[in-house]
Amino acid sequence: MRDLFHPISYRALLLSVLWIMTCPSTYGQEKSLPQFPTWMVEKRMEALNSKTTIQLDYNQNVQAYIDVYTIKRRGHLANIISLSKLYFPLFEEYLDKYNLPLELKYLAVIESALDPRAKSKSGAKGLWQFLYHTGSMFDLKVTTYVDERSDPILATEAACRYLEYLYRIFDDWQLALAAYNGGAGVVKKAIERSGGKTDYWELRPYLPEQVKGYVPAFIAANYAIEYHSNYDIEARPSKFNFNQLDTVFVHQTLSFNKISEVIGIDLDDLTFLNPAFTKQTIPPSKEPICLFLPTEYANNFVRNEPRLYNFTERTPADKQKSSVKSIHIVKKGEYFHKIAIQHACTIEDIMKWNNMKNKDLHPGQPLTIWKKQETQKFFFIKDEFDNLAEAK
Repeated sequence: MRDLFHPISYRALLLSVLWIMTCPSTYGQEKSLPQFPTWMVEKRMEALNSKTTIQLDYNQNVQAYIDVYTIKRRGHLANIISLSKLYFPLFEEYLDKYNLPLELKYLAVIESALDPRAKSKSGAKGLWQFLYHTGSMFDLKVTTYVDERSDPILATEAACRYLEYLYRIFDDWQLALAAYNGGAGVVKKAIERSGGKTDYWELRPYLPEQVKGYVPAFIAANYAIEYHSNYDIEARPSKFNFNQLDTVFVHQTLSFNKISEVIGIDLDDLTFLNPAFTKQTIPPSKEPICLFLPTEYANNFVRNEPRLYNFTERTPADKQKSSVKSIHIVKKGEYFHKIAIQHACTIEDIMKWNNMKNKDLHPGQPLTIWKKQETQKFFFIKDEFDNLAEAK
């Protein structure tokens, strides 16, 4: 939950605010863009404030961030509004489940700009920017193949649980938001240094610089998205809407390449909708794994499921009956020649069976191997000697 390697991270927002406040002559040149008097913005903020239990104050600090969204970063805001068609319904569903204010969905805007793969310098990741340790507190697992901090559903539920916890500590949403960014300990120390102040704006001078701008940025994001059309900001076309998606359950190891080829979905779209899978591979699992797909492709997945699981494993009918499938897990230092020799096949066989387009291998990668079934022609008495020795 720190500054992101992202074109409009919270840190970038803060720098943009400083730019606007220190370059009034440049700011004044934006005469062609819609601008509104203070009293009108105040009225709009009052209307928003009446709909939520989060106090949405309006002041110069908030206005500075509104200017960032509506003047300096208009294209960025248009992109966020497009992505909100996909993510906001999901956020609202879980916020409602936990009886939290629906306006908390705007928190993900300043955390990640609604990019589930966003990663900060400190290692925080996902829509809600969980650090590894914080994510583990809320059961978000990170493995070689899966980073659940980037899973929109799991991370959103974790964020709801965390926000619920922070509000339980401070009993004030503005303080809870500041704690989400800086940590509960940082806000508690600020309260101690201030002599016990619990009003956010009175406490603000005692907070670290980065945390000072967090609540104003949150309020500004709420306002800018709700009133974007008044500023002539048009949302970019949304490729995916939440209500046009469906889920399927995968029961075996599958690569995204295989899924893409069998059901016809674009590989980039499949990757975008399932950002938790870091290697474009669904790993082995004891439980079925959920996959997000547009509805038409979800139906296609179900129709082609038998073919999908056997797509790269098909051999001519006469050979298939005499072949058995096994899975080889690539070990550190292994290479194609070694694996092919071990399994009495060729590199081309392995690439064909696994629908591989290059020879890149990485430790832990599962490879499908087909072997001919051979009936044992000889009885090896040595095996019996070993068995008897173990029995003794």
